[in-house]
Amino acid sequence: MSTEIPESLKADLPASKWGKILGATPVVMTVVATLLAGLSSSEMTRAQYDRSLAAQLQSKAGDQWSFFQAKRLRSALQQTALETIGATDGLTVLDRSTLLDALAGSPAQKAAETEAGRKAVEALVARELGAPPPSLVGDRPVQEALNAVEAFKPESEVADLVSRIDDRTLDEALRTARQQTFALDDALKPVTRAVESMEQQIDRPETQASLRRAFGVSRLAYHAQRYDAEARLNQTIGSLYELQVRKSNLSAERHHRRSQKFFYGMLAAQMGVIISTLAIAAHKRSLLWSLAAGAGAIAIVFAVYVYLYV
Repeated sequence: MSTEIPESLKADLPASKWGKILGATPVVMTVVATLLAGLSSSEMTRAQYDRSLAAQLQSKAGDQWSFFQAKRLRSALQQTALETIGATDGLTVLDRSTLLDALAGSPAQKAAETEAGRKAVEALVARELGAPPPSLVGDRPVQEALNAVEAFKPESEVADLVSRIDDRTLDEALRTARQQTFALDDALKPVTRAVESMEQQIDRPETQASLRRAFGVSRLAYHAQRYDAEARLNQTIGSLYELQVRKSNLSAERHHRRSQKFFYGMLAAQMGVIISTLAIAAHKRSLLWSLAAGAGAIAIVFAVYVYLYV
């Protein structure tokens, strides 16, 4: 006993390979629309993550700017005191032999005989910090971006410079700046302790007034230069964090644009589903089915273009 398919059903079945492909269009378009919707949601999530990361980096940058402001203020106070003394009594030069004679036989003499103590004496007598000044960021693209931000260049120009810097280079520049901060702190901490030890010995009534005044002037000059050097390092770190903030914001904007375009592609795929559904409903598989397939192809091509080039 054989079963024959009615002629009406045979007319609805795809007669060729192309017809079978067109018959599967609604299912394919539904899958494509779902994939594009997922990609759009994923890109939006990444954009939100980058915005959140930018906020965290901005908080770190704010901390560095607070340190910079506090240390520059301290440096300015020391400089103001020096200028006031210079305008009234004059800046007396500290004599090395007089200082060492005043420290003889005291605990401060032992501190002055150490390596840090000798550096402290040299810094006080010469009124120079002694430690090497902080170096600038070595990477040229990073330095160009920092200069553009400092010079208040247009945002479009700054964004172009920041986009040329990869994350690894920026992280390395920030790591180098932080290492310079630690190196300066390690170099100056024992010297500062030696200066404080000498100050306790010099700042006594029996010490000559001229020596106390000269030592006080040299101490103010030392601390002013120390605070200024530390402030410059905090400024560099804060500026690098600002570059990371801008780079994270640029990444967020890029993911946001990609999310929008994936969403448009999803709408095109949904349009293909609607057109193909109407075609099935109307039992007209020629023009409407071709429109459905064309819309789906456009959605796929557009999504690939956005994913690769946008």
